[in-house]
Amino acid sequence: MVTTGDANAQQPELPPELDAAYRKLQAVLRAHAPMAVAYSGGVDSGLLAYAARRTLRDDMLCVLAVSPALGESEEREAVAFLERHGIPFERVFTKELEDERYRQNHPDRCYYCKSELFALMREAPVLSRFPFVAHGANLDDSSDHRPGAQAAAEREVLAPLVEAGYTKRLIRDTAHALGLELWDKPAAPCLASRIPYFTEVTREKLRQVEKAEAALKREGFRECRVRHHGHTARIEVPLEEQPRLRSAGVWGRIEAEVKAAGFERLEIEPDGFRSGRLNEEWKRPRRA
Repeated sequence: MVTTGDANAQQPELPPELDAAYRKLQAVLRAHAPMAVAYSGGVDSGLLAYAARRTLRDDMLCVLAVSPALGESEEREAVAFLERHGIPFERVFTKELEDERYRQNHPDRCYYCKSELFALMREAPVLSRFPFVAHGANLDDSSDHRPGAQAAAEREVLAPLVEAGYTKRLIRDTAHALGLELWDKPAAPCLASRIPYFTEVTREKLRQVEKAEAALKREGFRECRVRHHGHTARIEVPLEEQPRLRSAGVWGRIEAEVKAAGFERLEIEPDGFRSGRLNEEWKRPRRA
């Protein structure tokens, strides 16, 4: 188990409109201790991990799932946050790529990934003293396609943020008020989400996406996606950033690095960045 940082540092006082919800979250956490928290590195599970550490002290432990679908930079940032705030954690190494149902990449792909993670959290000897398992789902998640929620329900995994009434906006506002550096971090779903449904997920494709997105991030594009369409990389950045993307110097460097990652062609998505695009395309009615 890894713990660094100062968990005893004074917590900032929250404004009244945020304090009531935070106190409710703390009450939910106290009712389910000791607790293991599935932590992905995002703002939702980051706030949950922070609140659990401050509320439960040593009766909590974070679990970070490491797999080919987690980029190396995402893992480093996730660990840095936990260490900075003195939150104890363990890594578990998931093997979803060994599951043919996951590799087939049907719309329920996330179910198999989360099922394995939650099973590991229930069965790992190091987690045996933590009878409760929680994840960072929030009230807004029900509006999107979330097969992982079914896996959580089957494993009786708790959603404290839902119980306490947290929306995505409330989570970010609270994280900001608490001084958590990830409060404005863009959503970063796993790398497999860049591969269109019914197209096989492979380790090679995941690495291609990771390297291509790293090239965009080095050029300062915080919100970006590289969708894997065979030999073609379809690039998404916000519309207001497309002129910079298309500028000769920036585009030349990105094109070279994306092709070095294994793509033959690059396309810019004309309507800009949109999280959940592949879910939208899958749900869209098809003409007969």
